[in-house]
Amino acid sequence: MPLNLEDKKSIVAEVSAIAAEAHSVVAAEYHGLTVDEMTALRVSARNSGVYLRVVKNTLARRAFEGTDFECMSEGLVGPLVLAFSQEDPGSAARLVKDFAKDHDALVTKMVSIGGEMLAPSELGRLASMPTKDQAISILMSVMKAPTEKLARTLKEVPGKLVRTVEAIKQAK
Repeated sequence: MPLNLEDKKSIVAEVSAIAAEAHSVVAAEYHGLTVDEMTALRVSARNSGVYLRVVKNTLARRAFEGTDFECMSEGLVGPLVLAFSQEDPGSAARLVKDFAKDHDALVTKMVSIGGEMLAPSELGRLASMPTKDQAISILMSVMKAPTEKLARTLKEVPGKLVRTVEAIKQAK
């Protein structure tokens, strides 16, 4: 069923608003997935904070105009599903990578983050990026390490004295 002009404008406005706020986008070819598999992909996308949308390529090109993902416009060819990371930069890449492990029909075509186009082989690197909570925990452990090392060093001085006195006591 063809879309009328108003429907097209609303789709472009919706995708453009999502693209303006997204951290990264993964475009994957879904040709060969069954309806049940696509439904499972959409459910897992919803659960992981990823906006998943199948859009006509011409409408996606218009939606990407003026956003960081304008670099993807040339590669929008064929049936593509667009996965926008809403919460952290790696969430869409993790979703596509995990789903593609079990479903060979889902093939990554383009990856973009921060206005830069990456090769499809870079999907794993983007997927391995830590989430916000993981990044905060890594930062806190790095900040806490010097204090812990200082405390252990200061504790070792009296401990060494006690061990030395005990060794002298044992020797006499």
